Amino acid sequence: MVWYENEVQRLENERTTMPPDPKLLFYGSSSIRLWETLKEDFAPYQPANLGFGGSTLAACVWFFDRLIAPLHPSSIIVYAGDNDLGDGRHPEEVFIFFQQLVVRTRQQFGDIPLAFISIKPSITRWNIVDSIRYTNKIIEDEIRKQGNNLHFIDIYHQMTDNSGYPKREYLEPDGLHINEKGYALWKEIILQYLSERPS
Repeated sequence: MVWYENEVQRLENERTTMPPDPKLLFYGSSSIRLWETLKEDFAPYQPANLGFGGSTLAACVWFFDRLIAPLHPSSIIVYAGDNDLGDGRHPEEVFIFFQQLVVRTRQQFGDIPLAFISIKPSITRWNIVDSIRYTNKIIEDEIRKQGNNLHFIDIYHQMTDNSGYPKREYLEPDGLHINEKGYALWKEIILQYLSERPS
């Protein structure tokens, strides 16, 4: 995990300048880190962006105590798992990391809402699309089974066309990262989740 150290230290430094105790934490990989309008998009919810580039779900668990535990959020939204699969990990491994993140969240914060954003489709990682779909399925199934203020935010299906292929309009030219239009879609979906979620 040493290769994340600079990014983690950056977040630790930024945390000292955050408003006291942000209420809604966004945590995860570059899809969160690169969301430049996140604070404005979710301003009523007092959000904080705790994304770090290249992060895996495994790294999110590893750095939980340093990045998340010192805060006092009312809810957390996570996007990670994409890079785990890209690095060759199996869906079952990603599922275990998700379970570990749930355990750490419950130990630290009790029964606050914890939402997992589905792993997005991308052109660059189309070769592992079956693993992405399966990972989303087993995590969604676990969330539905557990309940307990766990939530699944499905962005996958709205980012694909009728044939199931990723829509280029939502992705940067690299075919992996989300562009401005993609973030606008994510904002719409997540705001709907936040408005419907039990308070």
